[in-house]
Amino acid sequence: MPSDRPIFVVGCPRSGTTMLQLMLHAHPRIALPPENRFVMPAYQRRHEFGDLCDPERRRDLARWMTGTAQFADLGLDPERVVDAVVGAPPTLGSAIGTVFRLYAERFGKPRWGDKRPTYLRSLPALLRMFPDAQIVNIMRDGRDCVASLKEAPWSSADFGEHLASWARAADASLRAERRYGPGTYHLIRYEDLVADPEPHLRRLCAFLDEEYDPAMARPHEMARVAVPEYKTWHTRTHQGVTTERVRSWQQRLTAGEIERCEAVFGSRLSRFGYEPATYAMPTPIDRVDRIRLAVRDRLAPVRVMANDARAVVRTRQREPAVAARLTSGQRLR
Repeated sequence: MPSDRPIFVVGCPRSGTTMLQLMLHAHPRIALPPENRFVMPAYQRRHEFGDLCDPERRRDLARWMTGTAQFADLGLDPERVVDAVVGAPPTLGSAIGTVFRLYAERFGKPRWGDKRPTYLRSLPALLRMFPDAQIVNIMRDGRDCVASLKEAPWSSADFGEHLASWARAADASLRAERRYGPGTYHLIRYEDLVADPEPHLRRLCAFLDEEYDPAMARPHEMARVAVPEYKTWHTRTHQGVTTERVRSWQQRLTAGEIERCEAVFGSRLSRFGYEPATYAMPTPIDRVDRIRLAVRDRLAPVRVMANDARAVVRTRQREPAVAARLTSGQRLR
């Protein structure tokens, strides 16, 4: 039986997640939409939406989703979405998955999912909503990610924030690799993918239980329909796959920035196969950044549990049902 498991693309911002989304969207059975702003906020507010066994609560949730920023990028009729969510199984994951399923139907495709870099740091919550999901994590050299983040028009001017983005993504990737099995989690390096797309896409398709399609190696052909025009920072997705930006950090970062990247990232670079260039000794500020990132990473699950407990107290709602019931693996649970 063909797989209908949801597919989620994750990674550090500016690591190639959009290129990988388009590669998957080019497959004749898979559709992945432009980024949205409702999945994790809906999960965080799930107690406010309450018991979705009530159709009116599902309607409220659907109207909230269709009113969020960037929902229009999906090209869906809001009223059709509301009606479909009201008719969906009464769980949060089912409501969200219904939106993605409607997006896939736009293209006549049976498999659906989503792409958003920050899901990488929220995988436990994402897999609560979609227990049979498959996670595809793209990894890119942290120095290239930082160089790209530094130039992004929407990005912070704080260089330390760029360092933290990649370090936290790298830590989350290592954690996911330990926690999830080979049937759930697949890591692919940006540099390998752009150097020789076909063998790596074939391995990705084997992970997804799909046949490889040559169109996947031509993601630029999908950019017109799957990348909103106003996202000018994704203009390279309209061009063919290239190694042009591999190791571009050598020209795009200053010598001091390269030293700081390597000092803060430490062994994270080499653990993913990226060799340091400077072997710089960390300064006191770098050491503080390393400690801060480590503590922040270890305390993240505690903060999530505390936020959940506060939500229960604030809303006086018990934990609502969240697991999707839209796929063959989940309908019987």
